[in-house]
Amino acid sequence: MSEPSRPAGYLELLKENLSFRRLWYGSVISLFGDWFNTIALYSLILKLSGSEFALGAVFITKMLPWALASPVAGILADRYNRRRIMIASDIIRAVIVLGFLFIDEPGEVYLIYVLTAVQVIVGSAFQPAKSASVPNITKRENLVTANTIMAATWSVMLALGAAMGGFAAEWLGLKAVFILDSLSYLLSAWFIYRTVIPQFTDDKPRGSLLRTAHREVMDGLRHIRQYPAIRRMATTKMVWAMGGGALVFLLALIGESISPEHTSISIGILFAARGIGTGLGPVIVRARIRNEQYWPLVIGICIVLTGTGYLLAGIMAAFWTASFAVALPVMLAHTAGGSNWVFSTVLLQQRVVDRFRGRVFATEWLLVMGMESFSIFTASLILEMGLLPLLQVVILYASISIISGLIWLFFVVPAEKRDFLAGNIPES
Repeated sequence: MSEPSRPAGYLELLKENLSFRRLWYGSVISLFGDWFNTIALYSLILKLSGSEFALGAVFITKMLPWALASPVAGILADRYNRRRIMIASDIIRAVIVLGFLFIDEPGEVYLIYVLTAVQVIVGSAFQPAKSASVPNITKRENLVTANTIMAATWSVMLALGAAMGGFAAEWLGLKAVFILDSLSYLLSAWFIYRTVIPQFTDDKPRGSLLRTAHREVMDGLRHIRQYPAIRRMATTKMVWAMGGGALVFLLALIGESISPEHTSISIGILFAARGIGTGLGPVIVRARIRNEQYWPLVIGICIVLTGTGYLLAGIMAAFWTASFAVALPVMLAHTAGGSNWVFSTVLLQQRVVDRFRGRVFATEWLLVMGMESFSIFTASLILEMGLLPLLQVVILYASISIISGLIWLFFVVPAEKRDFLAGNIPES
C-alpha cells in the first residue's frame, strides 16, 4: 500500500504549482489595492458626512448587494469559465473605482453608495469563482496549505494596505489612493489571464441563464440541505458574522474615537492589526492541529475568542488613547477569526463536488454578507439614535459573538462527531 502524499509547504506549493502561483499573484495585487481603497473610502465618508450611520451604510453597501448577487454569481462560476469571470470582474472594477475621483462635496455622498454597490456586485462574481477554482488547481492534500496562503495573503494585504492606505490618504490624498486601486485590478487581471484553471463541464443543455437561474439556485440549495455536514460548514461564517460583522464596523469608530485628529492613520493601524491577526491564526493552527476531526471544535473556540478579543479592545479603548495598545486584543480576535475562516473553507471545499461548488460558495457568501449587513445595520442604528454609547455597543456585540461560539460548541460539534463516526461526511 502506498503512503498518503505529504502536504506541500507554503513556499513549495508556490514554487511548484504555476497556476496557483499566478492566481495568488493576482490576489496579492488586487487585495492590496482594495484595502487602499477601503481606508480612503471610510475617511471620505466621515469627512463629508460625520455620521456613524453613514459609515455603517458604506459597510452595508459593501455587503448587501454582494449577498443579493451571490446566487447568480454562483451559477456563473459553475456554468462558465471561472478564469474569464475573474478577469472580467477585475477589468470592470478598474473602471468603476475611478468614479470616486469625482466625489468631493457633501451633496455627492450618494455617489459613494452607488459606485460601491456597482463595484461589489461586479466583484461578487470573483470570490466564488476563485474559491471554486482552488481545488481545481490544487491537490486535495494541499488544500489547507493553499487556503492558508490565500487567507494569509488577505491578511497581510489588509495589514499593509490598511496601514499604508491610512498614511497615503493623509499624505498623498484620497484621489491618488483610488487611482492606485484601479491599477491594481488591471495588474491582477493580467496574472489571472496567464493562469490555467481546469474545470468540470456539464454538456447537458440548460437553456438561457435568465430562464434557468431560479432552478439552478434551488439545485444548489437542495444540495446544501441534503447533506447536514455541508450545511453546517456553509453556515459557519454566518454564525461568526452575528457579532463579528458589527465588531469590524465598530473598529473604524474605535479608531476615530482614539485619534480624531488623525482618523485615517488610527483606523489604518487597527485594521492592520486585524490583518496581522487574520494571517497569523491559520498559520499557527495549521501547524498545531492537523487532524480534521478536531477542526469543528477549533472553529467554535475561535468564534468565542473573537468576541473575547473585541471585549478587551472596547474596554481598553475607554482608557487608552494609543492605537497600538488597542490593536493587541484586536489582533487576538482576528487570529481566531482567520483560523475559523480557513478551516470552514477547506472543509466545505472537501465536502462539495465541483459541479455544485460555485453555487454552494455563493450561498455561503449570501448568508455571511446578509448576516453582516444586518449586524452592522443594527449597530449603526443604535449609535445613530443614541441608545447606547460606543463602548457599550462594542460590549453588546462582543457578547453576541461569545454566545454564538458557545452555541456552536454545544450543538454543532457533537453533530460533527456523530456524522464523522457514522461515515456521513461527504467527499468531493
